[in-house]
Amino acid sequence: MSPTSYTDTKMKSACTAVLASALALTFTVGCSTKNYVKSQTAPIIQQTNDLDTKTAADHRNIVDTDERAKTGIAGAQSAANTADQHALAAGQSADAANHSAQEAYNRVDSLTGVVANLDNYKQLSDVSVTFGFDKYVLTASDKKELDDLAANLTSTRGYILEVTGGTDSVGDAACNYQLSQRRADAVVNYLSSKYNIPPHKFYLIGIGKDQQVASDSTAAGRAKNRRVDIKLMTNMSGDKPTTASSSGPNGQM
Repeated sequence: MSPTSYTDTKMKSACTAVLASALALTFTVGCSTKNYVKSQTAPIIQQTNDLDTKTAADHRNIVDTDERAKTGIAGAQSAANTADQHALAAGQSADAANHSAQEAYNRVDSLTGVVANLDNYKQLSDVSVTFGFDKYVLTASDKKELDDLAANLTSTRGYILEVTGGTDSVGDAACNYQLSQRRADAVVNYLSSKYNIPPHKFYLIGIGKDQQVASDSTAAGRAKNRRVDIKLMTNMSGDKPTTASSSGPNGQM
């Protein structure tokens, strides 16, 4: 072999070795890189999968909780609606009963009418309650007076109650008639509801300022005129009149 051929052969061998080494290095580096990337990304993938799983579970729980909440709200609303309906029905029944009772009261339009209906009755006792200016609400003191009067009813036969409402002279006459009627109604409603007194036992009238018991020139006099007089009457001859339990007006509210 000539020196030139030998040299070429050596160069080829060297190039082949270098190429082989380069390929081997490339393969080794490539595998190492893949293994490194895989080792680094595996935990991230696992964490992502875990997070997805947890997110899905949380979503299911939220949906489930929301459904239960909606069901609970719907149930509560239904119960509330039912309660409202019952309350409304009860209120309507009470209003109807009160209206029926109001219609059953013996209302008269003058004191003459009262007297005409009471010719056969005698008075056993009486009481008066007073009201604040433009008021028709009973106070605790008023109710105590009425309670004392009602205590006599259980032992009284054939009784009726004459209820007369009055006002002071302040204001329009028509308004005073209406106000005096409301005051009489307040007394009757209290007695009838608390003591179960039948409506037909009452004879009531609002007389406004027509029959005053004191002068309207003073505050004290006007307070006495804002009143309701209640008389306990009986038509039983065997009953003897008792000492009148008449009480003075309570004064201004």
